[in-house]
Amino acid sequence: MYPQNYIYGIHPVIEAIDSGKSIDKIYLQKGLHGVNYKRIQETIKKYKIPFKWVPREKLRCLTLKNHQGVFAFISPIEFHKIDDLIPILYERGKNPLLLVLDRITDVRNFGSIVRTAECGGVDAILIPQNGSTLINSDAIKASSGAILKLPICKEYNLYKSLLILKNYGIQLVAAEEKAFTTFYEVDFSLPIAILIGNEQSGLDSSYLSLTEKQVKLPMVGKISSMNVSVVCGVLIYEVIRRRYAKIT
Repeated sequence: MYPQNYIYGIHPVIEAIDSGKSIDKIYLQKGLHGVNYKRIQETIKKYKIPFKWVPREKLRCLTLKNHQGVFAFISPIEFHKIDDLIPILYERGKNPLLLVLDRITDVRNFGSIVRTAECGGVDAILIPQNGSTLINSDAIKASSGAILKLPICKEYNLYKSLLILKNYGIQLVAAEEKAFTTFYEVDFSLPIAILIGNEQSGLDSSYLSLTEKQVKLPMVGKISSMNVSVVCGVLIYEVIRRRYAKIT
């Protein structure tokens, strides 16, 4: 089992946030007041870090040490920034293949997607800072360790990150159940980012507005949709099939 990284105490948590540590979520003890607690709440709000008010007993289950009512979970991986990563991919002669996962909340789905993406040669995965499943020991296990091998970009402003991709000549293609066209009509030989939406609500409309194409998988059975991880797998390997066909 992979270790879960965490820190506790008001000042250690604030220092970790200010130094750029990737914080998955923070527990705050209910009913606490004062200048220091106001400061940490302001810090959490500033960096838009997910947090939850919990009873003292919850924190005592996590540690018996002096936590001061503040407990933070630190991601076990180092995240990348997409605007730093894309130039490196081009310098290496890569034809970028990226995945953008909008608020995928099921850890098993997320792990399965990352595992398939790593096997399929995806260069990086982008996720929003808020709303996605936590990247913790459960996610690493669900991905069979693939999360440790594939760059994950946790973007503070995913909309802005998509604009950066477009400026680098990467076409944005959304998997959309209600699309009028199928993925057969996409030129996968070009640099591409495949956008996949939330399991229930789909892709955020603001992200959808930036896409060059919205495509669906053809359905010949009576059920109208597939599991999100299956959709990712089909699209990734369609990219591979097309690109390898051009080479051979």
